[in-house]
Amino acid sequence: MSALDDAFARVFGRPPEFRTRAPGRVNLIGEHTDYNAGLVLPAAIARSVTIAAAVNGSDRIRLYSMLDGARAEFSARAPGAALLPGWARYPQGVAVGFAARGLPLRGVDAAIGGALPIGAGLSSSAALELASALLLEHAAGISLPPRDRARLCHEAEVSFVGVPCGIMDQFACSLGRAGHALFLDCRSLETHHIPFPPGIVVAVCDTGIRRAVSDSPYAARRQECDTAVRWLQARGSAIRTLRDLSPEDLSELDAAPDPLARRVRHVVTENARVIESAQALEGGDVAALREIFLASHRSLRDDYAVGRPELDAMVEAALDAPGCRAARMTGAGFGGAVVALVHRDDADRFLATAEERYRRRGFHPGVLFTSETASGARTAEIHA
Repeated sequence: MSALDDAFARVFGRPPEFRTRAPGRVNLIGEHTDYNAGLVLPAAIARSVTIAAAVNGSDRIRLYSMLDGARAEFSARAPGAALLPGWARYPQGVAVGFAARGLPLRGVDAAIGGALPIGAGLSSSAALELASALLLEHAAGISLPPRDRARLCHEAEVSFVGVPCGIMDQFACSLGRAGHALFLDCRSLETHHIPFPPGIVVAVCDTGIRRAVSDSPYAARRQECDTAVRWLQARGSAIRTLRDLSPEDLSELDAAPDPLARRVRHVVTENARVIESAQALEGGDVAALREIFLASHRSLRDDYAVGRPELDAMVEAALDAPGCRAARMTGAGFGGAVVALVHRDDADRFLATAEERYRRRGFHPGVLFTSETASGARTAEIHA
């Protein structure tokens, strides 16, 4: 038995019947564009949130977290009634989404674990939501289409948990494909999978600075983007979102108050960088990604103001390490992780060197690891 299965048996007094798993995601490029109806290019990674579970024959949904040994419980008949701690609100919000759609809910016991760092910008919350949705589906004997599951989980995070995130994380965790990145248009929700270059792996370099979208200036950045749209509309622009602007339109912002022009410049140029990155990946031109990633990093730092010295230091350390072809901050910023593209044969040397050079700059890293791109959320039966 796995450590997670052992924990389930210890807490609930019997072995689990099935497991659900949802991967984290790393965003290759396309930061703060998703809630502006823009373009993103994430990839699911091999580290995941995993839930071991069994139907319990009651109307209670009982949760146990291996992370801190905490427990939570709520009713399948009125899933939104209980006031639960922060981590438990994610599966609770998914259950509320089931109830709102008239989907059946059954009592289930669940132990939650996994190897996905929390607060590193790898979508641990979306992974927990997707794994929880699969948990509730399997317990009830139903199966949602992956896109519908992603939308339900996104709604849970925005409407129930209260985090104004975009749709990218849930789509990446649900629709990921091994060996591919996912190109997502956040306005149309059209997707296509782009094969990952042979011999290249994703490296995640955690700065050790914890951040959470719910307690960062993330909501302020969203508000600034909305304010910029209204400012442009008041001056005759027919745009609905910043997605409707092209780089040629940026001159219209010469009179915009600071920081609106800088926020818009980041979103517009980042959308263009997503297209350039997708074309480079499809053409196998990994070398071209170095400057594109660096431009994204600088734009996030200077125009969107979500950088930190630790993120700059980790990008520098990564680019100085063996086998690195590109690196930039990933996720919402304000801390978290750097994503790098690294030759597989150099992976071990890259990790050791990047960590050492980051420490040499006076910082203390979190976990650094490499990963192949992975498949999306799934369920597995446990057979004795």
